[in-house]
Amino acid sequence: MLAVLAPGQGSQKPGFLTPWLALPGAEARLRWWSVLAGVDLVHLGTEADAEEIRDTAKTQPLLVAAALLAAEHLPMYDATVIAGHSVGELAAAHLAGVFSPEAAVTLAAVRGREMAAACALEPSGMSAILGGDPDEVLAAVEAAGLHPANRNGAGQVVAAGSLSGLEKLAAAPPARTRIITLQVAGAFHTPYMAPAEDALAAIAAGVTVSTPTKILLSNRDGTVVEHGPSMLQRLVKQVTAPVRWDLCMARLADLGVTAVIELAPAGTLAGLVKRTIKGIDIVTVNTPDDLAAARDVITRHGAHPVLEPHPQGNVVLATAAGTFTPAEGLAEGAEVGDGQRIGAVQTPQGPVDVTTHGAGVLAEWLVTLDDPVAPGQPLARIGDQL
Repeated sequence: MLAVLAPGQGSQKPGFLTPWLALPGAEARLRWWSVLAGVDLVHLGTEADAEEIRDTAKTQPLLVAAALLAAEHLPMYDATVIAGHSVGELAAAHLAGVFSPEAAVTLAAVRGREMAAACALEPSGMSAILGGDPDEVLAAVEAAGLHPANRNGAGQVVAAGSLSGLEKLAAAPPARTRIITLQVAGAFHTPYMAPAEDALAAIAAGVTVSTPTKILLSNRDGTVVEHGPSMLQRLVKQVTAPVRWDLCMARLADLGVTAVIELAPAGTLAGLVKRTIKGIDIVTVNTPDDLAAARDVITRHGAHPVLEPHPQGNVVLATAAGTFTPAEGLAEGAEVGDGQRIGAVQTPQGPVDVTTHGAGVLAEWLVTLDDPVAPGQPLARIGDQL
């Protein structure tokens, strides 16, 4: 099973898009997306220095555009699992069929501008904590009045919040840790970004979404999201919510992923996966020269997507691999509401709730207690209310 990953902020490098412009149509594509983003993506990806592309308002649309550009030169139909880190989730949502590339770039531009504006309201920052006991690290973050903005796995937690809190953490770090101050504009994925979340929500409300056609993982909790509007809502709320990349990687392992491709600018996520999941093929796509290796791994590990668009009649699908437990006392013929929990998939990481996407009548259970289920497998059919 193949997973394709889209990187987040901090993975950009000066000039990293230069070799891509040699491909037919690549420059025209970037210039079209530049109009939508309100920034010159060609300049940012080829001529801009490190300081210029560190600007959140420019970095975020640049990263999403880069991932989409690389993916357009790969047979993505055979990718089964899609995930993105932070702003990379916007690229991932498009690659999974939730919305258009134009929507992904536009949302990234709004997200970047509004997060940059939120950073200017109050001084804040972020620091990476490497190593240490996970529980002790989280306790130290809380004691300093900070937020665990990113839990990236492989012994890496990013703390975010006030500058005084970050200074307090640096003065008394948890045992056996190393703390690195990150060169970012502010405390991303914390309540400091609330104004940006509100602004993004206003724009996202006008985006047309579809049901994912691939297994799409969410940064919020690593679960599979199979409902387009739900994914859009998660993308908005992720601006102030922690990135749980550790849970995304746990889900990759749980799903049985055997190979990973990280899209440009690649390296960060591939490194985390390599340290966390053993024995899988990993390909990083940084230049067009890497496309041949990526196509080869797709040929060897790719398969048609497990998730398909909802059939008529509102079928509830599993969002994780495990065994299914129906909700107690819920029988065929019972009325169910929109968003109602109808059971859970028991996984090695814990139970994953299964909820409806629309009200109706539980017309038919398609699995029974403790049946093994796969992501995308139909669990129940919801009919119209009488």
